[in-house]
Amino acid sequence: MKELELKYGCNPNQKPSRIYMADGSELPITVLNGKPGYINFLDAFNGWQLVKELKEATGLPAATSFKHVSPAGAAVGLPLTDTLAKIYWVDDLGELSPLACAYARARGADRMSSFGDFISLSDVCDVDTARLIKREVSDGVIAPGYEPEALELLKQKKKGNYNIIQIDPDYVPAALEHKEVYGVTFEQGRNELHIGDDFFDNIVTENKEMPKEAKIDLAISMITLKYTQSNSVCYVKGGQAIGIGAGQQSRIHCTRLAGQKADNWWLRQSPKVMGLQFLDKIGRADRDNAIDLYIGDEYMDVLADGKWEQTFKVKPEVFTKEEKREWLDKLTDVALGSDAFFPFGDNIERAYKSGVKYVAQPGGSVRDDNVIEACNSHDMVMAFTGIRLFHH
Repeated sequence: MKELELKYGCNPNQKPSRIYMADGSELPITVLNGKPGYINFLDAFNGWQLVKELKEATGLPAATSFKHVSPAGAAVGLPLTDTLAKIYWVDDLGELSPLACAYARARGADRMSSFGDFISLSDVCDVDTARLIKREVSDGVIAPGYEPEALELLKQKKKGNYNIIQIDPDYVPAALEHKEVYGVTFEQGRNELHIGDDFFDNIVTENKEMPKEAKIDLAISMITLKYTQSNSVCYVKGGQAIGIGAGQQSRIHCTRLAGQKADNWWLRQSPKVMGLQFLDKIGRADRDNAIDLYIGDEYMDVLADGKWEQTFKVKPEVFTKEEKREWLDKLTDVALGSDAFFPFGDNIERAYKSGVKYVAQPGGSVRDDNVIEACNSHDMVMAFTGIRLFHH
């Protein structure tokens, strides 16, 4: 298949729409089910690159959950703790395959943003992963292949209209890439940057102890940023992104946004949240919404009399600001990556509040000394990569 006609472009009024190979060759994908749209393919191709590189960097199966051409979550296939399985709503599925663990982590990091996602998988989709995907609200999936039973399960989603794409894992794109804006064609070399073990060798802080696990988390952070709309910042803990701030004009706003998402991920694991008693009829998405309100500043929207009865069996106690801070102080050894340099030390101060210990950023700001000083004051380890990772 050399081209595929789409229903419309980014919006219904943008017609005609298609994907095709400019050199007349065959498309590297096969649509096995559904009718993916323009944005679906943008998410699919960006997500596929991300998980392919995560697999190459770590040797582990990888998954990402994309929304509007940025990842809501990305992770590798490390086993889930009992706590993570519970907050990701997969504790009833038993022991999961590494690939299913990767998607549970990618989806679970920011479930509010992942609602209606497009999924990318680094490996052949197995039955465990398909079972997990089948019960989540999602637009589609791309993978290098599908086990027969897994494919049949996925075909049942969305009344048989779930988008399932198979990509040729051996496909290599051209070295030059093009896009057109306002009738003008842009050309640039593809970002083929390899992020390996030596990427974080230039440590500029007094503390220079960076364990292997931290380097893996920083690699996950930087590879995720490589396919996140800029400006962007990514917090990673234990093999998964826990907070991604994408598309902000200000670096500190990226850091705050991603930090708040990381905080929410950790707050979900607190005894207060784990002990919430939901009504049996409340589904996963409504539970996610209720938890998001409960741990935020608008908690009375779900705790007010006449409101809590619609969600909970027992009225929860308020999760006070002091209690939340006490729990957040237990989050440690978080890795943080930035796609461009930090211009001020305020980014480090905000990151520290979310347990950040390891930082990777390009460096090159006129205030690098101020940023290094801020890291030193908190005994952080920071590496200058010398490489910017803007993505648009």
